[in-house]
Amino acid sequence: MAPTEETTEPTIRQRKINHAPDETCKQHNGGVSDHINDLIEWKTHMEEIKADILEQLNSQMRILLDKAITLGVESYPRNRKTVTARIQKRPHEAVTERKKVFLHRASLLDDLMEIEHLCTIYHMFVAALCVFVISTVAVDIIDQGRIVLDFEILFYTFGQFGTVIWSWICMFLYTLLVPYKMLSFWGFLYPKSKHKLLLSGCVGLFLLVGQASVLCVFPIYVVNHYRLPPASSFIVILEQVRFIMKSYSFLRETAPIVLHGDSKEKKVQIPALSSYLYFLFCPTLIYRDSYPRTPYIRWKFVAKNFAQFLGCLFFGYFILVTLCIPVFKNMSQQPFSTKTLVLSIFHATLPGTFVLLISFFAFLHCWLNAFAEMLRFADRMFYKDWWNSTSFSNYYRTWNVVVHDWLFYYIYQDLLWLFKKRFRTGVMLGVFLMSAIVHEYVFTLSLGFFYPVMFCLFAFFGVIFNFMINDKRTGAVWNVMVWTFLFIGQGIQLCLYCQEWYARIHCPLTEKTFWGLITPRSWSCRS
Repeated sequence: MAPTEETTEPTIRQRKINHAPDETCKQHNGGVSDHINDLIEWKTHMEEIKADILEQLNSQMRILLDKAITLGVESYPRNRKTVTARIQKRPHEAVTERKKVFLHRASLLDDLMEIEHLCTIYHMFVAALCVFVISTVAVDIIDQGRIVLDFEILFYTFGQFGTVIWSWICMFLYTLLVPYKMLSFWGFLYPKSKHKLLLSGCVGLFLLVGQASVLCVFPIYVVNHYRLPPASSFIVILEQVRFIMKSYSFLRETAPIVLHGDSKEKKVQIPALSSYLYFLFCPTLIYRDSYPRTPYIRWKFVAKNFAQFLGCLFFGYFILVTLCIPVFKNMSQQPFSTKTLVLSIFHATLPGTFVLLISFFAFLHCWLNAFAEMLRFADRMFYKDWWNSTSFSNYYRTWNVVVHDWLFYYIYQDLLWLFKKRFRTGVMLGVFLMSAIVHEYVFTLSLGFFYPVMFCLFAFFGVIFNFMINDKRTGAVWNVMVWTFLFIGQGIQLCLYCQEWYARIHCPLTEKTFWGLITPRSWSCRS
């Protein structure tokens, strides 16, 4: 029986194997195909990770390379021999020692928005806007029984927009054609002329008259003659200042090419009109023949920034309607007291701070980034981390890099060169004074009255704080002090300008005199 059992056992195993060959093959083939699919998915996943890593490495390497180039340019030796060599090689580039370097870099907030915790702060502002909308709708339903959403004040502030458009077209066409044609005419005749000084004086005089007539007098006439409302006046005056700064930058950067051109060839290479046209729209005030460009346009990014800009516009509107107008509308009809003034200033601190932050985000981030993306302008450093400033001097440098660059390279540096690097403090005060005058000029023409609150805060307190809270101050305490003074300053501006606006409505001038026009009405109006 033992041999029979031994022979029978293999037979049973054999039978089991022979009876299920198809099932075993299916299981084997299914396992192989699943394994192959897993390998394909894993390979695809690894390729995606590889692409992400390469993209991050390229981004980091580009940032490091940009920083290295910037440091290399800033640390370039500036001794007398080096400057002499630069003058001999490229005379028109040696007027000043430092020049603006444009690099491929994103705006700081775009980088910070990738951090989830900081993105939550943005969500909080969106939630605040939602609260304003909900509260307005709730009040309308309770008072009127229906949703009203009255935007009468918003439509008023942006009224006569057709006048704004045609006046902008006039300023744009002049800025595009006249300075460029005069430069071309001067560059064509200058190398051949025997009276270079006389020719340059005549061209400069003609251009000065044109600039004064079209870019100085014309916008003021439009704003006053057509009595444009505040927002429309603000657009016209800001565009006036922008075109003046743009045309000056173009002439300032290209005039040395004519002056130091090759007299043997009797020909000067003037920049192309297309380069100048691009410069008039790109978000910088420093002219270059070319700028770093992005490879393509992200239209979703453009739409997102314009949508955020409109959101900020409505946010500011709700702040004024909800927090400011009810407080200041009837204030001039109440007895004046120091207590009332102080309380109203501190009441305006919160909405004033909101207006400051919203204006920064709307114009310096959303608006400039939208145009930069449409024009593929790669250098998006329109501001720096001004919110971390521990000194007012750093705040002034980082709040608006676009305007600061123009003031630094064309006013501060040129004045230092003119005075042979002497009187640095006086030059800096001159730049402060110029900036304060321009800011007050914009506010005066936009609001329609002279009340130099901005000028006093900028030219006096700003200068004092610039020296008192300077770059030597470091630490969190000084950052708190900077924010404290910013809050108070915004409250003072918003309170006093709102008071003056309604005082001129409640107490109009019976007789227009010079002192009546420049004396604040809120000081005496008690109707």
